[in-house]
Amino acid sequence: MSKTGKKVFKLTDHVGAACAGLVSDMQILAREIEAQAKLFTYDTKRPMSVKAVAKVMSNVLFNRRMIPLITQTIVGGMDGDKPEIYVLDVLGSLLPDTYAAVGSGAQMATGVLEQGYTDNMSQKDAKALVLKAITSAVRRDVMSGDGVDILIATKDGIHEETMNF
Repeated sequence: MSKTGKKVFKLTDHVGAACAGLVSDMQILAREIEAQAKLFTYDTKRPMSVKAVAKVMSNVLFNRRMIPLITQTIVGGMDGDKPEIYVLDVLGSLLPDTYAAVGSGAQMATGVLEQGYTDNMSQKDAKALVLKAITSAVRRDVMSGDGVDILIATKDGIHEETMNF
């Protein structure tokens, strides 16, 4: 698989997703969820919550269980001032969390996250911790990529940053 494929996706103005696995499967999943979120917004005149986006993604993954989309996914974003993160597996299991890592380097990255995470971290400190976790995984896992795409979700929206190692 390509190490240069994009693995982060903006799903709504306040919700994004990151994946590990087959990039093509994640692209299919992201397009479907983005379309469903837009239809929800047009119909109800309000944005879909992070939890609702994650639940719709969970339902899509479960419905595809016989011919699964091979992807592990983290869905995150802001509902007002409240950040939320959900982790999904190939079959759509949905787990809320405060931080998460998926993919072949997840064990290394999770160790760094567990050691450095604190509640109410500043955006600057959180970004530095994420970069440290990803760098740790990349150095110790040959299957991990050689760069990082970051989606930063704030109450003002989502923006993306890209860095190469």
